[in-house]
Amino acid sequence: MTPDQALAKLMEGNQRFVESKRLNPNQDAARLAEVASGQAPFAAILSCADSRVVPEIVFDQGIGDLFVVRVAGNIAITEDIASEEYAVGVLGTPLLVVLGHERCGAVAAALEGGELPGVIESLVFAIRPAVQASEGKSGDRLTNAIKSNVSLQVQRLQNSSVIASALQEGKLKIVGAYYDLNTGEISLVD
Repeated sequence: MTPDQALAKLMEGNQRFVESKRLNPNQDAARLAEVASGQAPFAAILSCADSRVVPEIVFDQGIGDLFVVRVAGNIAITEDIASEEYAVGVLGTPLLVVLGHERCGAVAAALEGGELPGVIESLVFAIRPAVQASEGKSGDRLTNAIKSNVSLQVQRLQNSSVIASALQEGKLKIVGAYYDLNTGEISLVD
C-alpha cells in the first residue's frame, strides 16, 4: 500500500464512522488468528490519550490495522518517537498521523499555566512551544494551540533519522490531523 492509499483508506474509514456506517473490519476470530504471528499495520498514529479519541474506532479499523501510540497531548517525546520509528523502520508502515483533538486538556493546561501535580508538567513543557507559536492568530485560542501542537509534533517526528529517511525515500507520508469531538470528523492540519 502506498502512503497516499493508506491515507485514503484511513479517511474513508473516518467518513464511515461519521455517517454511522461502520464496517468494523478485521474484528473477528479469523483476523485474530491471521495477525497472531506478526503485524503489518498500514498506518501509525500518535494520538492523545483522551478516552474520547479511539483511533481504531474513529477510523473504522480493526486488529492489526493501526499501530497506535497514545500519550496526553499527542506529544512526540523520546519513547513515543522510538515507538513510531519501530512502526516505520521495522514494520514498514507507510503512513504516520499525529492526531490532535478538540478541547484537548493537555493543551489547555499549557495555555493556562500554573502549578500541576506530579510530573504532569513534563507534558505541558513539551506543548508550550506550540502554544507560543499560535499566539496572535485569529480564531479560537485553544483550537489554534491544538493545531499548532499537532504541527509541532509532526516536525519533531520528522527530525528522527529513521522517519526522515523513509520520507526521503517516498516510503512514508506524515500528516497532522484534528478530531472534532462533536461530529467525529477528522480533518487534516496544514
